[in-house]
Amino acid sequence: MLAVDTGLVEEWLSEFKTLPEASIASYATNLKDKSSLVSSLYRVIQEPQSELLEPVCHQLFEFYRSGEEQLLRFTLQFLPELMWCYLAVSANRDLQSSGCIEALLLGVYNLEIVDKEGHSKVLSFTIPSLSKPSVYHEPSSIGSMALTEGALSQHGLSRVVYSGPHPQREMLTAQNRFEVLTFLLLCYNAALSYMPAISLQSLCQICSRICVCGYPRQQVRKYKGISNRIPVSSEFMVQMLTGIYYAFYNGEWDLARKAMDDVLYRAQLELYPEPLLVANAIKASLPQGAMKSSKEGTRCIQVEITPTSSRISRNAVTSMSIRGHRWKRHEQPENSNDATELGNFVIPEISVTNVAGERTGNGEKSRALAENDVQHIQGVQETATDPRTDSKALPEIRRQKSIILI
Repeated sequence: MLAVDTGLVEEWLSEFKTLPEASIASYATNLKDKSSLVSSLYRVIQEPQSELLEPVCHQLFEFYRSGEEQLLRFTLQFLPELMWCYLAVSANRDLQSSGCIEALLLGVYNLEIVDKEGHSKVLSFTIPSLSKPSVYHEPSSIGSMALTEGALSQHGLSRVVYSGPHPQREMLTAQNRFEVLTFLLLCYNAALSYMPAISLQSLCQICSRICVCGYPRQQVRKYKGISNRIPVSSEFMVQMLTGIYYAFYNGEWDLARKAMDDVLYRAQLELYPEPLLVANAIKASLPQGAMKSSKEGTRCIQVEITPTSSRISRNAVTSMSIRGHRWKRHEQPENSNDATELGNFVIPEISVTNVAGERTGNGEKSRALAENDVQHIQGVQETATDPRTDSKALPEIRRQKSIILI
């Protein structure tokens, strides 16, 4: 560790201790811009034998429990590196040198599982329904969904998954280690949008090292340090993939790609279904053009957004279209039969109620025709035609009149 890094860290430790209460907010706002200090703190954490590691961990815990949002996020950015240091020391069975890191991780965990009043928190997650649009999908892109009775009964329902309450822990053991680390990584993923680039780089590198240490791929990656295998849980790997997926589209394409391949490699060895499903889904959704490119800054995920203006299909079945279709169905056969049977003879429309533009029902119209058959016969306007030329039409007219008179 360089003397410059030691001086920056020591100045940072003494500055916060003498800081008045009124200046904490402005101090927290300016702290995230000190990139040289953040790099020095990473070097301190990466050296378990450093004398500054214990005061640094104590200061980071003071930041986290201060209640200031900016200070809390400042501590969260070092969480992946702290996890790696703890797991590496645990794999080498040298737990004495990781006491301060374990205390910091336990302190953050015990603060996150309770609310401000000290009651246990229960986290809830709503699973989106495929029948409703979201930022991830459009129902129209999935295809036609059959409107069965079961689908309609589940249309308005949303499935909610609950996490918690989580028990408080006084120490990390082999039984509860990954339960605590998984919850801490969940808290880190909740603040991913506030994490700087160096924290995302650390996350991707640590995920790769955790997954390949002690396996043949470690020689390919050329990772030095520990050679023991680090046990991981399925839930912890899913949380790792969540952070890696965010890093893909926020400037760390190459590191995220390498980390995802290593997580998929370890999931195949462990036969974990959940990480396999998530990793393959991420791999299938990646754009093909960006795989060959290097880091190009922040990217975006293209999704189809539902338009705000209402759209009505021209073929949509409405009450007006049904009503219009019904009138056409009753009117077209009469007009078509009259035109084919009578030839050039025109039968005018008969108004039963003597009101212009008023339509009657089917039963009223039939009864009116039966009672006023004589008027109907007189209403037929015969055009002047030659009997010799229209000999075929005249028998049909007589036949029609005889049917009406009967």
